[in-house]
Amino acid sequence: MDRASIVHENFLRRVAQGDLPVGKAPHGPLAAPAAVQLYRSACLTRALDIVSRRMQAAGEGFYTIGSSGHEGMAAVAAALRPTDMAFLHYRDAAFQIERANQVPGQSILWDMLLSFACSREDPISGGRHKVLGSKALNIPPQTSTIASHLPKAVGAAYSIGLARRVKPEHQALPDDAIVICSFGDASANHSTAQGAINSSCWTAFQKVPMPLLWVCEDNGIGISTRTPSGWIAANFAHRPGLGYFACDGLDIYDTYATARAAAEFVRTRRKPAFLHIRTVRLYGHAGADMPTTYMTKQEVEAEEANDPLLHSVRLLSEAGALERTDALAIYRETLARVERVRAEAVTRPRLKTASEVMASLIPPKRENTSDNGPTDEAREAAFGAERKAMESPQIMSRLINWALTDLMLEHREIALMGEDVCAKGGVYGVTQKLGQRFGRARVIDTLLDEQSILGLGLGMAQNGFLPIPEIQFLAYYHNAEDQIRGEGATLPFFSNGQYTNPMVVRIAGLGYQKGFGGHFHNDNSFAAFRDVPGVILCCPSNGADAAKLLRECVRLAREEQRLVIFLEPIALYAMRDLHEAGDGLWLRRYPAPDERIDFGSVTTHGDGCDLAIVSYANGLHLSLQAQKRLADEGIAARVIDLHWLNPLPEEALLEALGDAARVLVVDETRRTGGLAEALMTLLTERSDKPHARYVAQDSFIPTGPAYAATMPSAEGIVEAARALAGGER
Repeated sequence: MDRASIVHENFLRRVAQGDLPVGKAPHGPLAAPAAVQLYRSACLTRALDIVSRRMQAAGEGFYTIGSSGHEGMAAVAAALRPTDMAFLHYRDAAFQIERANQVPGQSILWDMLLSFACSREDPISGGRHKVLGSKALNIPPQTSTIASHLPKAVGAAYSIGLARRVKPEHQALPDDAIVICSFGDASANHSTAQGAINSSCWTAFQKVPMPLLWVCEDNGIGISTRTPSGWIAANFAHRPGLGYFACDGLDIYDTYATARAAAEFVRTRRKPAFLHIRTVRLYGHAGADMPTTYMTKQEVEAEEANDPLLHSVRLLSEAGALERTDALAIYRETLARVERVRAEAVTRPRLKTASEVMASLIPPKRENTSDNGPTDEAREAAFGAERKAMESPQIMSRLINWALTDLMLEHREIALMGEDVCAKGGVYGVTQKLGQRFGRARVIDTLLDEQSILGLGLGMAQNGFLPIPEIQFLAYYHNAEDQIRGEGATLPFFSNGQYTNPMVVRIAGLGYQKGFGGHFHNDNSFAAFRDVPGVILCCPSNGADAAKLLRECVRLAREEQRLVIFLEPIALYAMRDLHEAGDGLWLRRYPAPDERIDFGSVTTHGDGCDLAIVSYANGLHLSLQAQKRLADEGIAARVIDLHWLNPLPEEALLEALGDAARVLVVDETRRTGGLAEALMTLLTERSDKPHARYVAQDSFIPTGPAYAATMPSAEGIVEAARALAGGER
């Protein structure tokens, strides 16, 4: 007999015989009707676990990771408000079920069974995953990436205090809300969890509002790895800036009282708290996992003897709230009801086609209050004497700074965050003076943790803000890439477009820095962005284009709710010259605030028909140098700036090639996994023009004089163009 059946039969037998586990007497503020309701939620949780396993065995369900043993989370839900956003652990079905009782008009059993059956009528994911979540219940969906949801809980909690002052147009949380984020004891050891909890404490330690309730469901094991006894308490009971509360999750009275006290602490003090709940894990980890393969039978049976439903039956009986016979009847009736509803749910239609699956990759557009741009008075106050400088050509970093200023003047919901962005003004001065112009609440100096930076942005975006996080160097992004891949990009996908996190991530990157670097500061690989469905990657080449593209990226985030990466080429931040020292041909004037470069468009320099050179960023700078040298040799070339690196502007590029006889792709990313692979595929499939690529070598970038040895050069572009043309002219 499988463990689920054993636990079920044991419950029926022990309740009928009155063989209930011993424990403390019921105490605290939980009233009898509410206690019975919690028991009903727990029974529904258990019944869903039992039926989901039957569905999987029958080929009607496809993924089982149960909540049995964690039914005490229903008491946590009862202690909170449905307006408190909840980022939930995957064992928290009881929380979602109980919260549904707080919101009129819910059909939680039907909804969850549709999710188990992967029906396209599932109201949260549309059949894409068996996932907890509900827009009506203020529960964004979570997948099972370990602890990846914790950083954005910090962002959502931070946003509540800022929203009181800024009042973003699409604010989702009331001013007195708190955020709850739950996870398991094993997940608490993950670097993502450690960083997020540390970030919340670091923030609160500085007396910045952080109304966040961490809930650790401690069942003592992660799949097969035991959590040392006392480990969680030892780690979290005495953290600076963090309140600590502990309760027995097998006791709904104790859990409700403690959760209520913890929530009150967070709500009134606007500080984070850690609610440590003792639970047990029944049935093993998930699906076909057999706990007896790594636990003794005695250990498994000892856990099962502590079934929280058995504890609840005893407590309710001792409190005079519910007799044992009535409790047993509720359990039986609930299981029978779930079976009846299952029979209908498994008949509902499922996703079939690729287009149906992919329909929610791109978020829906949203209406915004129309803006007329920043006023002259606001711009005068912000820029001051710098307005005079706008009349003359400037370097890229300064034009990006001015574009950020105009955007923040126009859209109050924009907030910047990252290492050194406020007081220092960024490593390269791109965010200088923004802190003075907009205050530290909107220009946020974060701690040095990329997961926390991106999580801050993701969470704030769910409360109506338009975050612009900065990752200091492209190589640092890899410390936190799951925040984009596993959280940011998947949120609209797994919520059927109901939840989004629109934002623009600014990242300084690429190569060609002469005096500073090595592979951590000169990173010429951005394949990790192009591999993520739904993410837009934009890369400017000069200052004017950078300003216009950044405005379009903000429009995409604000109006189309897109997640955009804005990759800024470090080596071009301060670039002034093009062909020779002192020519000033790479400087640009600041474009008017309403000028943009449209998503999916390209820019063509020249109209030569012998050759089209396709490039971007540093490659464009080098290609324009080569264009002049090729012209001296009688080869007329046009140079096409891609701007948009994901998705590629295919139609615009093919049109821009026009009557050019040949195509040379100049790509500063590596030969393997670089952008040129996609461009060469496009040209092979959709063009009959001869084409070739000139790319960086499969190497990291060194520090010192050889900084560009593995990268494309102007001389190399000329040589590649000659070879493509069939020899020198």
